[in-house]
Amino acid sequence: MKSSDAEILIIPGYSDSGPDHWQTRWEQKLTSARRVVQADFERPDRAAWAGRIVEEVERAKKPVVLVAHSLGVIAAVDAAARLALPNAAGVRVAGALLVAPADIRRPDVPEAVATAYGPGGISFDPLPFPAMLIASRNDVWCDFEAADEFAAAWGAALVDAGDSGHINAASGHGPWPEGLTRFANLLSRL
Repeated sequence: MKSSDAEILIIPGYSDSGPDHWQTRWEQKLTSARRVVQADFERPDRAAWAGRIVEEVERAKKPVVLVAHSLGVIAAVDAAARLALPNAAGVRVAGALLVAPADIRRPDVPEAVATAYGPGGISFDPLPFPAMLIASRNDVWCDFEAADEFAAAWGAALVDAGDSGHINAASGHGPWPEGLTRFANLLSRL
């Protein structure tokens, strides 16, 4: 599959993805990409965030590929059970690129996230579509061991990004060409 054959849904996490973030750059570069805009990126609402993803998939006219980062990964996983069947147009989620998931079980997550997701609020149900999870060895929001646990539970292929921080603009991942290469690899297998 080529990116033009799909509707690419960019799913940012807590505080959204700023202008230098790789998600924003991909949204601007990939003509078939659009951002899932949440009502409030600073005060997540678990049900509402997952619901917005479902709404955007329902609008799709082509197969959907999710591109989620951080808390957006958790929201996409929350929405996954509702995305198992085709939408009204017969379109389904073809796959997902999950980058730097946020481990919301950590004691240091922002209070707004802890309130929205509660203790242990991560789904460990297998995803109903193929997925690739890219994780860093020194991500401040998710230990690599936790990312490995998530990938195994979700049935996602795990990609070790080495010491890459949270894989965002602050860790030097603005354009992130390596990510685009991984994304192209995922698309080629869908």
